[in-house]
Amino acid sequence: MNIEFLHAPANTVAKVSLKPGEICTAEAGAMMAMSGNTQITTTTYKKSGRGILKGLKRMLAGESFFVNHFEAKNKEAELWLGAAISGDMMQYQLDNESLIVQGSSFLACEHQVEIDLGWQGFKSLLSGESIFWLNLKGSGKVIINAFGAIYPIEVDGEYIVDSGHIVAFNESLNFSITKAGSSWIQSILGGEGLVCKFNGQGTVWCQSHNPSSFGNHLTPELKPIKK
Repeated sequence: MNIEFLHAPANTVAKVSLKPGEICTAEAGAMMAMSGNTQITTTTYKKSGRGILKGLKRMLAGESFFVNHFEAKNKEAELWLGAAISGDMMQYQLDNESLIVQGSSFLACEHQVEIDLGWQGFKSLLSGESIFWLNLKGSGKVIINAFGAIYPIEVDGEYIVDSGHIVAFNESLNFSITKAGSSWIQSILGGEGLVCKFNGQGTVWCQSHNPSSFGNHLTPELKPIKK
């Protein structure tokens, strides 16, 4: 599976080239266009297996219940994928490892990648974010999208990141929820509140915009629909 990103970074789309027999698993609704020789199979998990529990787990993480499997038949096929929000995309190559991805940032992956639920505990609930994350495991290519630009932060020791700006991180990192300032009053008045403190060695990928903050900023400007 070959991946090419176009129109980056503000309006990125992914052009996926599939050889005959290759399968790309994508989030429901992500397909923009595809070759006529591409076959679609919709399931809750793997193309050839059941996985209702897997689908329910993804819903808890903010993803859809169903996923689509796009397979190239007879000859090479093209698949165009787009995200629900405007921003950048990135490709990550899993090499017998795990990548933790926030809900709504998963777009697609090679068929052999396992998509499971990552439980982050009630410490995530306290941060105002989802307590469930997707855990992508195994080997293969993964496509992740963000709200705005994506930038990596290499952690070697300790690093603090606003929870709303986290896109993904290596499973080798541990994190805890803490206040942003030296006191709770400073944290609240400064508008930062609770943040994630990462410890260990690994990479955290962040997005330049916070979807929750954007929604809160936009809501007062929305006028109610007159019936």
